[in-house]
Amino acid sequence: MRAEPAAARADGAADGGGSPRRREIVEALWRIAAERGLHAASMREVAAEAGVSLRAVQYHFASKHRLLVAALHVLHEENERIARTRVRFDPADPRGLLRGVLDEFLPVDDQRATALRVLAAYYARSLTDPALARVFLHDEHPLEELVAGIIEAARDGGRTAPGLDARAEADLLVSAAVGLGGDVLHERRTLEEVRRTLDYRLGTIFADGPATSGDAPGDGEADA
Repeated sequence: MRAEPAAARADGAADGGGSPRRREIVEALWRIAAERGLHAASMREVAAEAGVSLRAVQYHFASKHRLLVAALHVLHEENERIARTRVRFDPADPRGLLRGVLDEFLPVDDQRATALRVLAAYYARSLTDPALARVFLHDEHPLEELVAGIIEAARDGGRTAPGLDARAEADLLVSAAVGLGGDVLHERRTLEEVRRTLDYRLGTIFADGPATSGDAPGDGEADA
């Protein structure tokens, strides 16, 4: 769920969605990553999953590293594009805005669950692949900065508890949402339990009372 790494843009193969065939290959890698992990995503396996020849994969992506970087780049773009259609950016409702942002870290639906599984596979791979780690674990923290900015604006408007450290609260919220979202994927917690926990934390931040799970943006669509 992190913002697009700068290193991905610099890679010659970063334009993973530049053609229908390239997109098919990228999506094949996502499916393998989500179901079996990136260790299973050899060029040959990706070709088989995409229904194309190995030569076609090699034509579009000169190496596995370029394919991995390109697929990560496209995944970030896709996540951001879809999130923009779901999250209501209402400056008059900072708590609702934060809840919408945090929902993007939770497996609320199949699309988000798959994306989170793919990102988890990238994280696991980055532990043993220094070149990929330099792309995946970049120094920027755009999501934390986004959340901190929302909290700062609410604090300046007298909407939060006094004396908050917006950046520390943002780090706690993002880390909690990522970790708890993983617990939902592993079926260690339910989505409802995780939302109650995040609501509790939001209730300690905002001065106008605790949020309730029933107010979550998009709940009706997700439940449907």
